[in-house]
Formats: sequence, C-alpha cells, structure tokens
Amino acid sequence: MTTAEQETPEAQEAHEAKEPPGSSIVFTGTLVLLVGLALFGRRLFNGWFTGDGIRTWATMFVGVTVQALPFLVLGVLLSAALTAFVPASFFAKALPRHPALAVPVASASGVVLPGCECASVPVSAALMNRGVAPAAAIAFLLSAPAINPVVLASTAVAFPGQPKVVVARAVTSLAVSMILGWLWLLTGKGGSWLKMPKNRHAHDDGKFEVFRSAMLHDFLHAGGFLVIGAAAAATLNVVVPRSWLDHVAGNLLLSVLILGLLAVLLAICSEADAFVAASLTQFSLTARLAFMVVGPIVDVKLVALQTGTFGPKFAVRFAPATFVVAILASLLAGWWLL
Repeated sequence: MTTAEQETPEAQEAHEAKEPPGSSIVFTGTLVLLVGLALFGRRLFNGWFTGDGIRTWATMFVGVTVQALPFLVLGVLLSAALTAFVPASFFAKALPRHPALAVPVASASGVVLPGCECASVPVSAALMNRGVAPAAAIAFLLSAPAINPVVLASTAVAFPGQPKVVVARAVTSLAVSMILGWLWLLTGKGGSWLKMPKNRHAHDDGKFEVFRSAMLHDFLHAGGFLVIGAAAAATLNVVVPRSWLDHVAGNLLLSVLILGLLAVLLAICSEADAFVAASLTQFSLTARLAFMVVGPIVDVKLVALQTGTFGPKFAVRFAPATFVVAILASLLAGWWLL
C-alpha cells in the first residue's frame, strides 16, 4: 500500500487545502502592485490622462484606493489573527445555551471580533462544527464583517463629521443579523436544506502557518475586489450621464434598490466599501447606507462561498431573504436616523 493510500480522508483534505508553492510570490506581487498603483498610478500614466473625464476617473480611483487600503490591510491582519489564535470552542462556551438568546449575543460579538466577509463563512462553519446553534452561527456570519471596529472606523473616516452614518450602519447591520438568526429559528431551523459543513482544518499546521495562510487568502481576494470596486465607482461617476444619476437618486426606493444591487455585484470588502459609498455623492445617505449594509452580508462571492460550504439549497434561500431584510432595514433606519 502506498503512502497516499494510507492517508486518512482528513489528512488528504488537509493536504489538498494547502496553498501552492507560488502563493507567497503571488501575495507579495499583488501587494506591491496595489500599493504602487495607489501611490504612483496617476504619475505613471499621466501621459494617458489627457481628457478631463479620464483625469477625474483617475483621481477618484486613486483616492478611493489610497483611503481604503490601510483599513483593508488592518482588517485582513485582524481577521487572520482571529482565525489562527482564537479557538472555535471559545465561542461555543461563551454563547447562551438557548438558541433564541444566543442569536443576539452572537450578533453583538461582531462588534469586538473583527473579520472580513470572506472569513466569516468558514468561521461560522467552524462554530457549527463545535456545537454552536446554526441560528447563532448565522447571526455571527452576518454581523462580524459589518459592525467590527475596523469597519466602523473606516466608515467614520469616509464620512467625516457625520457620526449618524456610523450609528445607522451599526444599528442596521446588527438588526439584520438578529432578524435573520431569529427567522432561522421560526422557520424550523432549516434542517432540510442546510448541509452541515465538514471540518477541513489542518490540525498539523502551526498557528503562525494558519495565520499566514488566512492572511494570504483574505488579502488576495479582498484586494482584487477593492480595485474593481474603486474602478467601478469612478466609472459610474464619470461615464453614466449626470441626468440619469440625478433621476435615479431622486427616487428613494429606486436608488436604494440600485445601490443594493450594485453592492451585490461589486462584492467590495467591508473594510473598504464605505469609501466607495462616500464617493457616490449623487445618492442620498439612505441609499448609500443600503450599499454598506447589503455588501458585507450578501454579494456574488459570498453566495459562492455559502453554496460551497452550506450547499446550494441554503444559498438560494438565504441570499434573497438577506437582501430583502437588508433593504427594508436600511429604508427604516434611513427614515429614523438619517
């Protein structure tokens, strides 16, 4: 019997989950490229930006990227530290045993436990594997990337002198996470369409290796989406006719739906989305609040992650429900707080 045949399924999964040898080079190259584009992109391509529209696009793109990148890096570091150094058993012991009480506690824990949306799916899966009620794990999945300190700090920087925006984002996101957790309980816990995730943690990996791997994964994913989001925001402001934007922005319900759908498609990291929202000055604060509430909890990459982790039956039900609740909550919070 060969060595490969003697490996247990768990060992094979851990071996398959290891990163390719060139991932460190890719990580370093991506980091250098992002920082270089943010700091020197305008100067490098100065000869190309001859039209007023192109210069405006470049200014907005570089501005959004430069402002958001430090918060993105900080969020990735904190998320990787949480993954590597805080055991999942800690959450199982800290939460109340009754699921209805565990939901708000799990939601509130997102305030002090930072994590990006990419990391929230595997973290919530690990919580379920350690005995945490699915409703509480779902509440944490929605709250952690939306109301953690890095996200709230970046929102305050993106909207200077407007603390009401920070409060509205925190309150709305917290409410959405609790509502979805309680809905899970009221609908019979979804046992028929939730595929309980398998534990794929590589137990032989050291904590610092887990930290490095998590940081690499999150940065490569989030950094690319940040660049796409910054480019999309700049393009929206330059290419789309001002009269069309004014027409959409003048209709509250339509503008909230449009920016909510835009957040789903752009899939920007929650540590950076406030800067993109702040650049969409044609739209009301309520519409931009919807953009910031929807993005961290339902977007194209999260749907893909949830499908792979919890199964397609879960994703096709959970994503639309989350979007509807987030839109309604944003409208209510905008009317109340903004």
